Order: sequence, then C-alpha cells, then structure tokens
Amino acid sequence: MKQIQVIGIGAGDPDQLTLQAVRAIGATDVFFLLDKGEDKAELVALREQMLAEHAHRPHRVVVARDPDRDRTAATPGYAPAVDDWRRRRADVFERLLIDELADGACGAFLVWGDPALYDSTLGTLEEVHARGTVDFDWTVVPGVSSVSSLTARHRTGLNQVGRPVQITTGRRLAEGGLPDGADDVVVMLDARRAFAPLAGQGLHIYWGAYLGTPDEILVSGLLDEPLAAHITRVREEARARKGWIMDTYLLRRPAARDDRS
Repeated sequence: MKQIQVIGIGAGDPDQLTLQAVRAIGATDVFFLLDKGEDKAELVALREQMLAEHAHRPHRVVVARDPDRDRTAATPGYAPAVDDWRRRRADVFERLLIDELADGACGAFLVWGDPALYDSTLGTLEEVHARGTVDFDWTVVPGVSSVSSLTARHRTGLNQVGRPVQITTGRRLAEGGLPDGADDVVVMLDARRAFAPLAGQGLHIYWGAYLGTPDEILVSGLLDEPLAAHITRVREEARARKGWIMDTYLLRRPAARDDRS
C-alpha cells in the first residue's frame, strides 16, 4: 500500500516547522508540490528550501500545476465553483499517486499553516480514496497556522477570558456581518476587504500579511475609517508589488468590564 503524509509546514517561517514535521519530511520518498503560477513561485521555492535542509534520504520532487479556481463567482455559484475546482484537483492528485508513487513508498504534500484549517488537501485525498483507483493510506502532521502566527506576532491572545472566538471567511463576513455572540472573530481568505464596512463600530483589528516571511506586514489598532483605509492601501500596494497576497486578521469586540473574570 502507498503511504501519504500531509505535513503542515507553518505560515511561512521555516523555523515554524515542528520536530514531527521534520521527522516526516525525513521519512518521505516523493514530495508533491503544487505550482500556483509565476506570481507564487516563491511559495514553491520556500518548500524546496525546507526540503534542502531536512529531506536527507534520497527523494524525488514532483511539481504539478494546481488547477485554476474561479474566486469571483457570486454566492449562488460559489459552491458549484468550489466543487468543480475540487474535482479537477482530485484528478491531479489521482494522477500523481498512480504515476509517481510506487507501492510501499511514502509521498507527502507540504501544506501551508495547518492542514485542518481552510485547506482542501485532506478533502481532496478523501475524494481520491473514495474513487478506489489507487490504494493508499494517509496521516496528518499538524502545523503552526496563520492564526497562531498572527496572534503571536501581535503579542495577543486569540480569545478574551471566558469569551467565545470564531473563525470565518471574508466572504461570510461580507455577506452576514460580524457573527452574533462572538467577541473575537478571525477572518481568512478575504478578497473583499470585509473589515472596511465595520469601521467605527468600536472593534479592534489585528491584521497581518505574508506572516512569517521577510515581507511580513503587521497593522493593529482601533478599526476606524482612517485605519481601514490605511490597511486597504497597504494591502493593495503589497499585492501590486508581489502579484499575490495572503492575509489574516482578528477582529475584537472589547468585553464589558463586568463581563471580565
């Protein structure tokens, strides 16, 4: 049977690799890297840097093009667009496991952050396994997520004492507003600047882009209109300079003093 490891490699800093991730890299025969195009070639290069340092046994690196995804689909078409992208991604995974990994060998996917948090690798492997065209098993190595990296870099906790926290996407925040009952809301995958309409509501924002990399950008403060405009400007300038952006932020509603314990 073929073995697959899904290895969380942190938000961008090579030093965020856990000892478990290092051992898993050292036990891998074939690494599958997904190329997202020229703009994100440095993401592949960073993975290759990690392999150069930690993959000591003989191994191969197989690079495949990640299928393009329609991120502009309106809400009624969003789920079908994601389903189509996942099916095409499963086709790529299936071909890699059949053609590039020998029976009894160990392959690995290196996943940004933590594989359990807004990443499709696990779901894609489940779909390939359900097809029954290739016999394999898989294990998961957790990683330092962009959420953990964000709060660490801003030197703050993820939640307030005894208060709930919620993780959501920019799309859901833009469509539904701040979730009820959550004083701390982490927002990922935000292409809409969903924080901007929330300016002036007494929220505090902790924003970060390219976390853990030399290009890291951090902004925090009371989310008023000037700060929202500043983050928007910084974000647009960074995207224009690099061709892509990965950002995460925490919105905090300060708890009333009599709620604190």
